[in-house]
Amino acid sequence: MEYLNPGRAPYTARERELIGAAHTRQARAHFDRHPAYRPTPVHTLPGLAGTRAVHVKDESGRMGLGSFKALGGAYAVHLLAQRHGGGTPVLCASAGNHGISVAYGAREAGVPCAVYLGHDVPEAFARRLRVLGAEVRRDGDDYEAAMAAAQRAAHEHGWRLVADSSWEGYTEVPLDVMRGYTVLFDELAGPWPGTGHVPPGAGAPWEAPTHVFVQAGVGGLAAAAAGYIRDRWGEQPKIIVVEPEGAPCLIESARAGRPLRVPGSHTDLGRLDCREPSLIAHRLLTRLADLYMTITDDDAEAAVRLLAGHGVALSACGAAGAAGLVALSPSGRAALGLDSTSRVLVVGTEGPVEPK
Repeated sequence: MEYLNPGRAPYTARERELIGAAHTRQARAHFDRHPAYRPTPVHTLPGLAGTRAVHVKDESGRMGLGSFKALGGAYAVHLLAQRHGGGTPVLCASAGNHGISVAYGAREAGVPCAVYLGHDVPEAFARRLRVLGAEVRRDGDDYEAAMAAAQRAAHEHGWRLVADSSWEGYTEVPLDVMRGYTVLFDELAGPWPGTGHVPPGAGAPWEAPTHVFVQAGVGGLAAAAAGYIRDRWGEQPKIIVVEPEGAPCLIESARAGRPLRVPGSHTDLGRLDCREPSLIAHRLLTRLADLYMTITDDDAEAAVRLLAGHGVALSACGAAGAAGLVALSPSGRAALGLDSTSRVLVVGTEGPVEPK
């Protein structure tokens, strides 16, 4: 399923206030001081999928935590500790990687942490959370049930909820999470125009992509990508949001013009199996994304094999953006102007860490 976004509109000061470059610089300054921080590599695959080149931003080694999520939850916990002081426990719901990031940040801040997992989350993630000092609480059959349990506990005990999704009345922390994610895109760039400043760890100035395929669960990473890319590289790059066929909450919300909870169906893409979008992400993407699309589990597994053949090892969730590129229909390619001259950016969001 593909949906060309009729609401696409120019980037404005309103979006910049939410997810613009000033926030990225603040987050980058925090991580540049962190002893475990290193920019992650980019694998360039010339000619892949009929393009000039595909650039894969490989997040599998991010800070030893295995995914891009390391930049989000931990950063939000750091900011909470700055604003409110330490001591108050934090908690979250997670399908795996977000909880690991929150637990990592809580350990650094010296505050207790509880992570709610649905019973569908592999035990391997629970073990990693416990190693980081988090209390793991299983509650409900899926992410949505775990989130409801985490919200109840935060309300009952006065703990601070660190969610990577947002809703009416709860936006500050999810925005901090998203602003952390923008660091991975900033690592691609050299000096900002007119500043002469090269962030530590940055390479040579990077040619702007023509197309960006980014996978989505609740949409936080996709919206962070859209906000950064529009501020940095303007209106020209085409932004494509890729969701599992079994959990198309963003594409259906875009069609409806409002956030929807979708019934969905089974998908093996566990970290992307989200039935309701983040409110902030939905609002940003309905203005800044060019096309929404869904992929099948088979599409994602095929992308894993394709990238592995080029020496890039990712999970099916991690390869979902690349799967979108490969699965895009001829009409979609034509609508987006994607051809042999295109420079495509995809995010390899996590390594091959999906236990069966």
